[in-house]
Amino acid sequence: MPHIWVEYSANIEKEIDVPQLLETVQKALIDDGSVFPFAGARTRGVRVDNYLIVDGHPDNAFVHVLLRIASGRSEADRKAAGDRVFSNVKDYLSQLMARRPLGLSVQMEESDAEVNLKTSNYRDYLKLRAAG
Repeated sequence: MPHIWVEYSANIEKEIDVPQLLETVQKALIDDGSVFPFAGARTRGVRVDNYLIVDGHPDNAFVHVLLRIASGRSEADRKAAGDRVFSNVKDYLSQLMARRPLGLSVQMEESDAEVNLKTSNYRDYLKLRAAG
């Protein structure tokens, strides 16, 4: 953890650099790694083809960021991380927002510790790559 989903309306895909948007979100959430571990990050871009935004006008667009984190962080740490992500994504999308109707939202959810089952060997490979 954290797991990150960045949903975006299909009508903006040619106007944004999706990999850069994903990197912007992940870097903002992870920050210095003291609260959220880099090795735990899983970030996905999800293009949404079917959507209805407010009045249904075809220019309407959205970006929604869902941050799912393991439980145990303080409210202050969660708030700071959410604010950091929102601010960075808002800055990244500012030019797009100046040109068209765009809704931006960031939501953070905590996973239930009792049913948050996981395993990975990412840390092992990060060490190997660093040594290589």
